[in-house]
Amino acid sequence: MDGRRSAAWRFGWLWTAYGVSVFGTRFAFDAFALVALLVLHAGPAQVSLLAAAGPAVGAVLSVPLGPWVEYRRKRPVMIATDLVRCAVLLSVPLAYALDALTVAQLLVVSVTVAAADITFQASVGAYVKDVVPREELLRANGRLESTTWTATMLGPPLGGAAIGLFGPVTTVVADAVSYLLSAGALSAAGGGDRRPERPDPRPRLRAGDLLDGWQYILRSQDLRPLFLNTVLVNGLIMASSPLLVVLMVGPLGFAPWQYGLAFAVPCLGGLVGARLSRRLVARFGERRVLRVAGTLRACWSVGLAFVGPGAAGLVLVIVIEFGLITSMGVFNPVFSTRRLERTPADRVVRTLSAWSATSKAAIAALAALWGLLATFTGPRAAIALAGALLLATPLLLPRRLDETRRDQDSEAEAKI
Repeated sequence: MDGRRSAAWRFGWLWTAYGVSVFGTRFAFDAFALVALLVLHAGPAQVSLLAAAGPAVGAVLSVPLGPWVEYRRKRPVMIATDLVRCAVLLSVPLAYALDALTVAQLLVVSVTVAAADITFQASVGAYVKDVVPREELLRANGRLESTTWTATMLGPPLGGAAIGLFGPVTTVVADAVSYLLSAGALSAAGGGDRRPERPDPRPRLRAGDLLDGWQYILRSQDLRPLFLNTVLVNGLIMASSPLLVVLMVGPLGFAPWQYGLAFAVPCLGGLVGARLSRRLVARFGERRVLRVAGTLRACWSVGLAFVGPGAAGLVLVIVIEFGLITSMGVFNPVFSTRRLERTPADRVVRTLSAWSATSKAAIAALAALWGLLATFTGPRAAIALAGALLLATPLLLPRRLDETRRDQDSEAEAKI
C-alpha cells in the first residue's frame, strides 16, 4: 500500500471513529441534566452546577495531560480516552440499577468525560497532522466539520425520542457504546502516527510545562489573534444560548419540539459550509475566507434579540441560526487547518489542549455571567448585549497571514 492510500485508509478509520463518538455525544445531549432532573429530582442549582462545573473542572484537569501526551503515540491515547469515557459512563446505568446514583457521581463522570474529551480532540489534531498530507489537511478538516454538524442535526432529536420511549439513562448507555465502537475503529486504523522524539534524559514534568501551550499561542503572531477571536466568539454565542431557551420556551410560548426544530434544521448550513470551505479557499485564498467567514459568523446573533412569538418568530430563529452555522461551517475547517499548519508537530497536543481548555472555561464563565446579567435585565436584553459584543470580534481576526514563515515551518517539520 503506497503512502497516499495508506494515509487515506488511516484517516478513513479515524473519520469513522470520530463520527461514531460525536454522534453518541450529540445523541446524549444534556443527558446528565435530564438524569439529574427526572431521576434524581435535583433542583435548578444542582443542575446548573452539573452543567457548568463538570466541563470547567474537566478543562483544568486536562492541562497536565497535554505535556504527558505530547511524547506518546496519539492513536493509543485516543483509544485509551475512548475506553475511559465508556467505563465512566457505564457506571451511571449500573448505579441507577442498584439505586445508588447520586448527583455527586454525575459530577465526577462529567468531569472525567470533559477531561478525556479535550485530550481526545487534541490527539485527533496531532494524528491528522501526522497521517494526512499537508495539501489534504483542509479536505480532512472539512470532513470532520461536516460530520460534527450532521451529528448535531440528527443526534439531539433522536436522543430526545429515545428518552421519551426508554428513559434518560438510555442515551448515556448509547454514548458509552459509541466510545467503545470508536476505540474499535481506531484499532483497525493501524499505526501511521509519528513516534515522538523524547528528550534524553527524559525531563520531569515541571510547572512551566503546563503553560507551554499558552505561551506558544500568545507568542505566535498568527495564532494569537485567532485564539482570542475564537475563544470570545464561542463564549458569547454559548452564553446567550441558554437565555434563548428561556425566552422561547417561556415568555414567547414555543413548545420544546419547536425549539429543537429551530436548532436542528440550521445545522444543514454547517454541513454545506464545511463542504464549500475547500472550494472557497481555492478560489479566494485562505486569508480572505478566514476574514469574511469570521466576520459573517459574528453578525447574526444580535438578531435573536428581536425574536417574537408565532411562526414568524420561529422562522426568524431558523434563518439567523442557519446563517450563523453556515458561516461557522466555512470558518472552522480553514481555521483548524491554519492552526495545525502553524503549530510544530512536537507542540500540537499542548497547543490544542490549552486552546480547548481555555474555550471551555470561557464558555462556563460567560454563561454564568450572562445568566446573572439576565436576572437583572431579562433574557432579551442579555442576548442583545452578547450579539452587540460579537459585532466587535472581527477586529481580533489576523489582518494578514505570514505564508513565508509557514513554509519555513513546514520544511523544518519535514526534517524531524
